[in-house]
Amino acid sequence: PPYRPDWRSLDARPLPAWFDRAKVGVFVHWGVFSVPAWGSEWFWWHWQGERNAAYERFVRSRFPPGTSYAEFAPHFTAHDFQPRQWAELFWRAGARYVVLTTKHHEGFTNWGSPRSWNWNSVDIGPHRDLVGEVGEALRERNLRYGLYHSLMEWFNPLYLADKENGFKTQSFVIKKMMPELYDLVLKYKPDLIWSDGDWEAPDSYWNSTSFLAWLYNDSPVKDTVVVNDRWCDGCSCRHGGFYNCADKYKPGTLPDHKWEMCSSMDKLSWGYRSNMSIAEVMDEASIIEELVQTVSLGGNYLLNVGPTKEGVIVPIFQERLLALGRWLDINGEAIYESQPWRVQMENGTDTVWYTSKGPVVYAIFLLWPRDSVLKLCSPVPCPATQVTMLGYAETLKWQEASPGKGLLITLPYMLPSPLPPQSGWAVKLEGVL
Repeated sequence: PPYRPDWRSLDARPLPAWFDRAKVGVFVHWGVFSVPAWGSEWFWWHWQGERNAAYERFVRSRFPPGTSYAEFAPHFTAHDFQPRQWAELFWRAGARYVVLTTKHHEGFTNWGSPRSWNWNSVDIGPHRDLVGEVGEALRERNLRYGLYHSLMEWFNPLYLADKENGFKTQSFVIKKMMPELYDLVLKYKPDLIWSDGDWEAPDSYWNSTSFLAWLYNDSPVKDTVVVNDRWCDGCSCRHGGFYNCADKYKPGTLPDHKWEMCSSMDKLSWGYRSNMSIAEVMDEASIIEELVQTVSLGGNYLLNVGPTKEGVIVPIFQERLLALGRWLDINGEAIYESQPWRVQMENGTDTVWYTSKGPVVYAIFLLWPRDSVLKLCSPVPCPATQVTMLGYAETLKWQEASPGKGLLITLPYMLPSPLPPQSGWAVKLEGVL
């Protein structure tokens, strides 16, 4: 039956299966905020919304007196932007989907929106349709394409007038926001819409439910599109397709609804910062740990990078993405298309996590045990139980940890090294309960 424009009906729509199977995605925050490249992607708000002294000092020291935020746009050049190189990198990182910012809270659109005159990437700055070019390159690689879109715009006069009226008027929604959202869907046919900027107003202001009813009933992507939960004040973690709940959300126990953890490689920002230091970048072990914990608890992992104003994904981000890809080349069998097992983590420790596929159970351990014997208490073995390690050809010897319960698994011998080896290995358990 067609979906009605109310949450009860919309929330009953089954989530298209591709999303849960995908598990791993890359998030890309790119816009005019990549020009000052300082503080965070909320630069304009901290500078001129809050009048933060540090941001005011930064602008005074770097730009001519009287500089406005709009004057950054011509410097958002994308001179070195190679969408096929991006797509190749994300594919090698093991991502199955990519989410690009089409418009952040600053209102600048990364495509030639007719509703955003001279404040879009075709009229000014790159003079290119960034949303279209990224989409084309991703689809050549068979990667799913998601579009991030902010409902609100900090300094849009129409939005500010509606806000002043207690959101009883809808000039901004009718003239600017909704036409752009429909334009994005009709033009680019996204696999995913990652909504944001929803928290100031109710769904009756945003017209969220009528848009989603159209999206699910009549849009060109009605059968495949997936959406998140950021559609109104109070929607988060309650309404929508999959739940984000909060940035960098970690539920701790298995939620009863499909969710996604969005995390950023730069621990302090989602947009690129020119003054980022190595200590502020997630290391490979932390990325793998977050991924494993998230997937074990039934979530998808969306890892963010912020390109420079020229469109370069800096080498440290590339290196981390490629390291993740190498890990997934070996251990992806325990991640992609997996399901949560009856136990998510071993015995209250957070170093052994479980996933499953049908009768097969995977135990992913983040620390190599000192004596190379892995103790698992949760699986119940039988005489026919077989244990192998992903990326290692031979079967592993095991014995019962205690009568009828648990396993002691003898791992392959590792060469002694002053440094611990890379993080995360997976053993595959067949014939356990």
